[in-house]
Order: sequence, then structure tokens, then C-alpha cells
Amino acid sequence: MLSPARRRAGRLVLWLIGGLVLFAASLVALAALWYWPQLPSLDKVTDYQPRQPLQVFTQDGVELAQFGSERRRFVPLALIPQQLQQAVLAVEDAQFYDHFGISFKGLARAVVARLTGGVPQGASTITQQVARTFFLSTRRTPERKIKEALLALQIEQKLSKGQILELYLNQIYLGQRSYGFGAASLAYFGKPLEALNIAETAMLAGLPQNPIFANPIANPERARRRQLIVLARMRSTGAITEAEQAKAATEKLVYRRSLQVDVHAEYVAEMARQAVVDRFGERAYTEGIRVYTSLRAPDQQAAHAALRRAILAHDRKGAYRGPEDHEELPAEPAGAADKDRAAAQVLKDYRDDEDLRVAIVTQASPREVVAQLASGETVRLLGGAQLAAGNDGLRWAQAALAPNAPAALAIKRGSVIRVIAEQRGTASVWQISQWPQADGAFVALDPATGRMRALVGGFDFTHQPFNHVTQAWRQPGSSFKPFLYSAAFEHGLMPETQVNDSPLLNADGSTPEWSPKNSDGRFDGVISLRQALARSRNLVSVRVLKHLGRTAARRWIGRYGFDLNKQPDDLTLALGAGSTTPLQLASAYAVLANGGWRVQPLLIERITDAKGAVIFEAPAPAPRVEADRAIPARNVFMTSSLLNEVVRSGTAARVQAALQRPDLYGKTGTTNDSVDAWFAGFHPSLVAVVWIGHDDPTSLGVGETGGGVALPAWIDFMSHALRGVPRQNLATPGGVVMGTHDWRYAEWSGGGFVEQIGVDAPAAAPAQAASASANPSAATAER
Repeated sequence: MLSPARRRAGRLVLWLIGGLVLFAASLVALAALWYWPQLPSLDKVTDYQPRQPLQVFTQDGVELAQFGSERRRFVPLALIPQQLQQAVLAVEDAQFYDHFGISFKGLARAVVARLTGGVPQGASTITQQVARTFFLSTRRTPERKIKEALLALQIEQKLSKGQILELYLNQIYLGQRSYGFGAASLAYFGKPLEALNIAETAMLAGLPQNPIFANPIANPERARRRQLIVLARMRSTGAITEAEQAKAATEKLVYRRSLQVDVHAEYVAEMARQAVVDRFGERAYTEGIRVYTSLRAPDQQAAHAALRRAILAHDRKGAYRGPEDHEELPAEPAGAADKDRAAAQVLKDYRDDEDLRVAIVTQASPREVVAQLASGETVRLLGGAQLAAGNDGLRWAQAALAPNAPAALAIKRGSVIRVIAEQRGTASVWQISQWPQADGAFVALDPATGRMRALVGGFDFTHQPFNHVTQAWRQPGSSFKPFLYSAAFEHGLMPETQVNDSPLLNADGSTPEWSPKNSDGRFDGVISLRQALARSRNLVSVRVLKHLGRTAARRWIGRYGFDLNKQPDDLTLALGAGSTTPLQLASAYAVLANGGWRVQPLLIERITDAKGAVIFEAPAPAPRVEADRAIPARNVFMTSSLLNEVVRSGTAARVQAALQRPDLYGKTGTTNDSVDAWFAGFHPSLVAVVWIGHDDPTSLGVGETGGGVALPAWIDFMSHALRGVPRQNLATPGGVVMGTHDWRYAEWSGGGFVEQIGVDAPAAAPAQAASASANPSAATAER
């Protein structure tokens, strides 16, 4: 039995505790009264309008790019997998559905930890985290905690638990510029939420506490420890079984590399961004506007890869130019960890590339080069005696590995180089490489509608954002000749017309001031127009233009959509010495591919708001009316038949040899000194144009041609794009008949058209000769 003194002491303690509790409650009440009027309106959560980026998609729904300060993909709660919800609740707020916004247990743990000097404990419920995320700073102050609690109480009164959880799962920052789990799932794993497994789900659920500390890309070990905690909590709450926990804990996760891109379309994304910002202003970056382009993802990726392969193949014809730079590495012998850290530190300032990987050399000899990638991976490039095995990774750079190699060329320890992995059968072989000096462009479009199916504006957007497809005005060279031949058919010349392929002469037999040649320096004598275009003979084209007259020829090529202000008014027009963009050239070839109608290139199919409502839609193609035809059907047929000859037996015979189908048409093009290399061609369902050259017009190299440099990219792309597409030979239109040797217009079948021109080397008209000599620069044809 307690003594009276002890009873009095006990009562005193109770009175003191009660007084303290009352005092604390009074302070809380006073604080609540003080801060309540300062609380912000709840409009941000009751009328949630997430800052959603501008997104650009292909026609088939593949995301190409996001523009905005926050990467976010809003996902309604009903579409968020139950397992992810359970994982987040297990680790962040297990009593979420039981409390009214504040957890007294969590609050008590936090207070005890603070008073005892222990590790700070998170006391905030998910509702409090929503309050902090939307309305408050992250500074740990008593004022913030009080406001956080008061706002949580208000939010619980205004919103359902499901609405609060939906806000949390879509708004919380999770690293990698990702806000919300929908965006984080794509950023870390490259897949939507519904495709995540338990191990991946647990990894993401561990991020909200500290997305920097537990970022699996930057800190894999810390992220791993956090993942195991989440799995244990999921097991304790019954979200997963013990067997599922064990399996998930041992599963190796594969993260999306920062360089990894599903579809490369950076130039297209920029075109779409500019168009949307011009229309909607800065709000385009925050309101979740979605742009759907006409691109097809498989075609776009095939075009990007084809152009890159062609440019790199051309670059490899030249000499290896040496390392990009040289950095100091720790002297040997250094520990492996020290060497790895030093190499990673050095490479962080160099821009890596998905194909041309940046690496720093750690060992170098003519037989083997060992290098470390920016990702930390070590690669070996073999040479010397090991070439017999096909591992010729160093053959190109042997001069740089010689003991007496010049300093600027030498590859040694600390050299920063580029390497590329090439597939050799089932094996992947690392090869020395370098950033190419030439650039290029590729565009493919549907000739019936003008819808672009692929567009690659250059080798690399980050390196050179200039869009060569739409902005580069270059000489088309011989790829322009088909339009001159098209004009010839309307002025009495036919495919079988004989034309003299010989040097131009004045009336007195002297050589004129402007005297173009064929690229091979030879002359074929009298040949047909069909043979002349197939062999790309310059002198025939000049004589055809002289026969037509410049005015008639320019008027006709204008029907194809060329800007006549950028075409010369002299005989160099015959050799493609004017200017065009790859897109304009593709549009002109589309007229031939679709039977004679002009098309307007189109990239943006539709634009929607964040909820999917259409706010812009491109008009459907108008029905074709004969009165709108740009080029007669008979003319298109005859011109196309000549282009078919080019890819069958002419300068682009590789097309037929490689693709083995008769329904292809096209023309190579090379300009003076091999400055520009082109191939433009089509299947009746698809037009594609390739250009390769330098931004500062310099030669691609002696003897380089459109057939050798640009054509391989076209074949590469078409081998993909036409897979499974049935053959579609051109139907013979009315007004065309087969003559003795070739197709001809029916009304001229009995003769009357010019059988030969320039056979006797007639004198050039004075005006034409003077004009031509005033502009001696002209395009040349390829072999």
C-alpha cells in the first residue's frame, strides 16, 4: 500500500502531465487558429491540373519526345496496377485507409527520435505528403509541419482516399526528371506501369522517400537496399507471398540506358514543337498537348539507321583522323576501382552516343586496345595476328598505333576515342570509329497523300540541329534530269530519240567557253534518250535543253513544284545546277509516283489536349480531279519507264540487284567535284530521297558518286519498307503505244517526232551560249 506522501506525489505527477497535455493542446489549438487563415486554397488538388509536357508521337502511337520542365504521364487510379498501389502504401503509409490525414503513431515515433537524438523518422502520411508537394516547401520547420497537418485535415475532408492516392501517385518526384509513377516506369524501365513485375514495382515504390539517394541508375546499391525493404513490407502486409518475395529479391533488373531511344526522330520532334508553340505559345509546355505525326515508327527507325550506316561507311573510306582528345589517367599500377573511377570521371564531360560510344584507352598496342566506356563497361578491340578470326577492330587505325605515329594521330593510354559494336554473325565485334565529317538527310513520304513516313534531318541532332531535309538548299545534280526529260516528251522527243553524246562545238568548230563533260571523261556518240538517262550523260541533257529552249523547260519543271527562283536560266539547268531541298525533291518525285498530281508534304496529323480532345486535325486528302493534274498520265508513264531503266541497267543498277523487284524507279545525282551525293526514287506506294554532303560545300572525295554514297541508304531503307508489299507495276495509260524500239505517244506513232538532235553538232544559240558561259559552275553526272 502506497504511503500518503507517495499518493500525493503521484497525484502531482498526474496533474503535471495533464497540465502539460492541456498546455500542449492549447498551444496546438492556438497554432491552428493562428495558421488556419494563412492556409492556401485547395484548388490545386480539388481541381487537379498537372503540369504535363508537350508530347510528340508517331502515327502508330510511339512517343518520340517530350518538351517541358517536368516529365509526367498522368495515369488514373483505376489504371494503376493494384500491386503498385499496395507497394507504395506498404512502405509509405500502411494505415492510409484508416487515418483521417494524420498518423499519431508516426508522429509519436518522430517526436521520440527527435527528443532522443535518433535518426529522423518520417511521420508524414501520404495525405501530408500531398499537402507538402502541392503547397509547401521542403524545409523542416515547425511552421511547415503544422501547416502540413492542417492542410492534410482539410484535404481529407474535401477528397476521397482514392482521389488523394491518385494525386500522390501522379505528382510525386521520383528522379530522372520524372514526376509520377507513370513517367518513372518509362524512364527507368522503358515500359508502362502495367508491364512491371514485382521486383521492378518494389524498386519504384522505394523511390519517394529519397529519389536522389535511392536512384537505381546513380546509386544501384542503395536502391537495392531500399527495394529489399519494400519487398519485406509488401510481404508483411500480405501484398505478396513469401515465394514471390524471394523470387523478386534475386531478380536482376535491366534499366533503360540514358542513351536508349525507342525511335530516333529528334528533327521531327523539333518541327512539331515549333509548330505547336507557334500556335499555342508557352502553355504548350505545361498543358499536356499531344502531337500525332504521320511518321510510322518502324520506317522512321529504319531510315535513321540506314542514313547513319551510309554516312559512317563513307567516312570509313577515308583515313583515321586520330583520337578526339587525350586525358591523364592514374599511373600504373593503380587499383581497378581507382582506374574505373578515374575513367568515369574523365568521360562525364564528353557527349556519348548510342552508336558511336565514347571511350578512354587504358591499354594500347597494335595487337589490342583496351578501353572503358562512359557506362563503365570495358571493351577490347583486337588487331594484328588476331585479324584471321575476323576481329578486325583495329585495321583502320593501325597507323595510329605505330610506335612512330604523329602525336595528333597516336592512340595511347588516356586517348579519348570512339568505338562502335558491329554484328558479325552471332557475335558483336568492337571496332575503332570516329565522328563523321559529312552529314546527310533522308525523307520518305506517301505519294498519294504527301504524308511523311520518315524524316531524318542529319546524322545527329545534338551535334547539328540544322534540318537538312527542309532547310538545306543544295544542287540536285543528275537527280534533276528526269524532269527535263519529262519536258522533252511534250516537245517532240521520245525515249528512242537519238541524241549525240559528244563535246559541244561552236559553228566554226571551236570549243565554247562553257564546255561540260561527262563524269567519266568519255563520250558515247549517238545514243537514245533512254540510254542517256540510264548512263546519266551530261552532253545529251544539254542538247535536250537547247532543243526545248530554257523558257519551255523552266515552265514545265515548275509543274513539279520546284522553286524557279532557285533554278538557273541558262544551260546549266540541264545538269541540276539549281537548288532544291530533299523535301522539295521528294515532292517532285511523288508527282511521278502517284500518276501526275502535286502533293503538299504533311507531317502533323492531329493535335489533342491532355484529355484526348482533338484541337487540330489535318484535312483528309481531296479527291483527285483530272483538271487538277499537274503532269499528263502518258508523260508520267514514259518518264517513269526511263527511271525504271536507271535502276535496272544504269547508274543505280544495284537497286534491282539488291531488291529483286521490277516496280522501282529512281535516279542518282552527283554535283561538281562530288560535293553532293543524291539518290531519289520511288515505289508507287512510297517515295524516298537521300542526300549526303558537307555543310560547308566541300568534296566527298575523288570519284564519290550518288550511286556509291547515297544509294546504299535508299536500298537499306526500302528493303525494310517494302517487305511484304505486293508488286505494283505501272499500268499503261491511254495515248501511249509501244513503237518499233520503245514507248512513244500514240499520235506520233507514224513518225513526225524528231528522230535525232545534235548529231551534226549544231551551233549553240548566241543567247544560250552567253548565258551558260556567265555561270560556268554546273553539276556533273555519276558513273
